[in-house]
Amino acid sequence: MAGTCFKCPVSLTVFKRSFCVTPRSGPASRTFFYGGRLGEKGVQEGCWAARPTALRTVGSFRFPAYFCFSCQESMSESLRTCYLYLNQTSRSFAAVIQALDGELRHAVCIFYLVLRALDTVEDDMTIPFEKKVPMLNDFHTYLYQADWCFTESHERDKQVLEDFATISLEFRNLGQEYQDVISDICQRMGVGMAEFLEKKVGSMKEWDQYCHYVAGLVGIGLSQLFSASQLEDPEVGRDTELANSMGLFLQKTNIIRDYLEDIQVARAFWPQEAWSQFACHLEDLAEPAHLTSALSCLNLLVTDALRHVPDVISYLARLRNQSVFNFCAIPQVMAIATLSACYNNPQVFQGVVKIRKGQAVTLMMQATNMAAVQSIMAQYSQKMLHRVSLTDPSRDKTLRILRVIQERTVSQTTLPSRTTHLSPIYLSAAMLIAALSWQYLSTGQPEGNTDMQGH
Repeated sequence: MAGTCFKCPVSLTVFKRSFCVTPRSGPASRTFFYGGRLGEKGVQEGCWAARPTALRTVGSFRFPAYFCFSCQESMSESLRTCYLYLNQTSRSFAAVIQALDGELRHAVCIFYLVLRALDTVEDDMTIPFEKKVPMLNDFHTYLYQADWCFTESHERDKQVLEDFATISLEFRNLGQEYQDVISDICQRMGVGMAEFLEKKVGSMKEWDQYCHYVAGLVGIGLSQLFSASQLEDPEVGRDTELANSMGLFLQKTNIIRDYLEDIQVARAFWPQEAWSQFACHLEDLAEPAHLTSALSCLNLLVTDALRHVPDVISYLARLRNQSVFNFCAIPQVMAIATLSACYNNPQVFQGVVKIRKGQAVTLMMQATNMAAVQSIMAQYSQKMLHRVSLTDPSRDKTLRILRVIQERTVSQTTLPSRTTHLSPIYLSAAMLIAALSWQYLSTGQPEGNTDMQGH
């Protein structure tokens, strides 16, 4: 089995080639592009609802690359290698990246791999601090150094550093408009990462700043790539506030959900300004005796993350290209579902908040038009409304933002619907992405649950 290229007149039933990929394991990266953990929550049944049992047979195939034979043959060897690395280092994002239209697909693939390499440097605790900081600050310059590579990493994705010469070659083969965006974001992100190596996330403002560096900048860069490709209007790339919110919503959701995983490895991403109101030490929130305080802190952070949802809705409503819309909408509906699952949930402090795999696939299949996305947002905000405690310290703020979200999602007729504009190829592609995601979600996992990255 292989995937389909949306630019070639090839039937979805005729596939020629696939990459065999070993699923990743271990803790997820902190940067949104790959830490944006797809997979979460179910959604109301509709025309896209699929039963998990109907998708189980996909598990007998290898994880596919999203290109027909003719397209793969037309690519250079170095570009094919980059797509191999994409499938090796990514989960759900590999599928949606390869579903993008035209040359934007290659630009986003290289953008991903460059940031993957940068993040691998940041994550590698074996690199001495005095060596790591200059590497992060200067990383964008390596894009123009044909022979630069780094062979001393011990991270699981070290291949993107060891063979960075191949990635940088394909970067330099991109159009100048794409190179400028990727280089700029890489430079700004590297500086931000270096800054937070030396300090903790203290205030809520610093939380926003940290999330901007590792996720908001990704949203801004992607938006600028969308506009540079001319698949989206220039305004999409110019409106950095909305693009930043897209990244912050995903990143904050990941940080909230991964509280226990992070403190078990001595990482702290919850802002001290929040948790210090309820505990002397961040790890105290995991103690059963502090559950009430822990839930109050959790709900405060969930409420803060929810304030980005109106911007998310505004951003998605502006998109016009179907492949870009799918690429952007799927992670956002996963995030709102995950946040709903985390809200006021003691399991955040006792294990991992997980959801049914079939529900995750359903979300992926449904999030192909604005009306469906609004419906999903409304559904999960309503679920949270029903769980707001009378005694929660953040109650008033939570109710206020949830009502704003409800107002933005109820009047669906005010925004243009994509439903009537979907071609059969895109409908088939949505089903294919969901099927592939189900296969990946099912690999090596207990029956019934998954997390936002398919673990």
